[in-house]
Amino acid sequence: MIGAETETVHAAFEDTAARHPERGFLNVLPETAEIYGIAAGEVTYAEAAREVAALRKRISAAGYLPGQRVMLLMENRPGFFLWWLALNGLGLSVVPVNPDLRAAELSYMIDHAEPVLAVAIPARGEDLRTAAQQAGRDMPVIAPEDPLPAPATRETIAARQGGAEAALLYTSGTTGQPKGCILTNTYFLDAGRWYAGTGGLCALSEHGERMITPLPIFHMNAMAYSFMAMIAVGGCLTALDRFHPRSWWASVRASGATCLHYLGVMPSMLMGAEESKADRDHAVRFGFGAGVDPKLHAAFEARFGFPLVEAWAMTETGAGAVICANREPRRVGESCLGAPEGGLEVRLLDDAGQEADQGELLVRRSGADPRRGFFGGYFKNAEATDEAWADGWFHTGDIVRRAPDGAMFFVDRKKNVIRRSGENIAAVEVESTLMRHPAVAGAAVAAVPDAVRGDEVFACIVPKDAGADPAALAQDITRWCLTQLAYYKAPGFIAFVEALPLTATQKLQRGVLKTLAADLLNDPATQDLRGMKKRTAA
Repeated sequence: MIGAETETVHAAFEDTAARHPERGFLNVLPETAEIYGIAAGEVTYAEAAREVAALRKRISAAGYLPGQRVMLLMENRPGFFLWWLALNGLGLSVVPVNPDLRAAELSYMIDHAEPVLAVAIPARGEDLRTAAQQAGRDMPVIAPEDPLPAPATRETIAARQGGAEAALLYTSGTTGQPKGCILTNTYFLDAGRWYAGTGGLCALSEHGERMITPLPIFHMNAMAYSFMAMIAVGGCLTALDRFHPRSWWASVRASGATCLHYLGVMPSMLMGAEESKADRDHAVRFGFGAGVDPKLHAAFEARFGFPLVEAWAMTETGAGAVICANREPRRVGESCLGAPEGGLEVRLLDDAGQEADQGELLVRRSGADPRRGFFGGYFKNAEATDEAWADGWFHTGDIVRRAPDGAMFFVDRKKNVIRRSGENIAAVEVESTLMRHPAVAGAAVAAVPDAVRGDEVFACIVPKDAGADPAALAQDITRWCLTQLAYYKAPGFIAFVEALPLTATQKLQRGVLKTLAADLLNDPATQDLRGMKKRTAA
């Protein structure tokens, strides 16, 4: 367990490495090694500690200072964690970068976060240099093995709220640009403590747990829960480059995983495969995640032999507010999140701001520090931070229903966010991009249901030339979007309309738009572009 006196992520790692030096820490399977061109096999805690110490010497000798930020674009390589630990041990913060981001997105992030250095896989180095130039920022970009240049500035920009900043993670909200969430050492340490101590169906022992995750390590799930949980109990983490349905169970068996993390898209794909006698040939005791299709939940557990434990949390809430269906009896197949526990206070408010059994979920910690374990705030956006914490409660933007016994059920999102395969997409960001296309006179974006990915991006577009060929125009617009945005943000469907649903003051009627998109989804004239949305190889 992570001691109460531990103050940094690096200190927690060092303590575990001292207690379990020969245990496996980070594991790379041959499939992942081949994709990335790196070595397969395990790195022990002792070996990792030596690598981290060597990195710390390099960083310190180059003149980097506590409170500065370093961008990391390393995909799901284990080197990401080693660089984070080394930087954390010197008091620097990291800015993890989604490798699917493109020029405009990278420029915004560089300008906003003000990093003094970027460490990136060689294939993306030039993209980051170009983005830094466009942002007007003097930010050197190196590959992990390159010599470290001296920092161009001695300014220490990282915020200091509730403990030293450990990371700045960007998350989409209702505004056009992503917000930078300040995540402190306390945030990450508490996540590890929560996981190690939660018990129930997700109980972790300290005798050699092994976790496998295909989720991106530049998101809070892998950084705060998978990684910190394994440090907390002296376990080994296997991070895949991504989810591969056909080889998933072979990877699970090869990793020796005792637990795994999932998103809703994964059980759906795995249930689509032909049943096999090897379906239960694994050591997994539980899966931890969110979004499993209620219709498949019980069938999955019966077929593969372990529970899928549904949970709720946000980047902003961290372990300060986790709701988890971790106790028996469970409500399998009902989108049940479980009941709040462990000092978590919740309120549900209807549209009139009144207490209700269904409404927006508000959360905080009980006791003297209601923000304990939460994010430190939105960087450079005190107004948004204050708004999120209005009246002393964190407003999640999620609509939840509460049963008489206290069990919580996810209903919908109040905020205008599209959640596709675990990625949050701000509709306004996609709309502003579409509006820059020369053939677009007006654009509005809404979420429509997708059986595999949860949500899909549906764009209603008013074309400048009403006589243009719709199929060709839709493909042209989508192709262009794929050069401006991460692939998952591009429209999966485009419907050309004569006008958008606007109010008298020319504001978009989001409720009407959502209904319109649902009505148009099965219209033969609607263009299905989902086949064009493919991850671009680095």
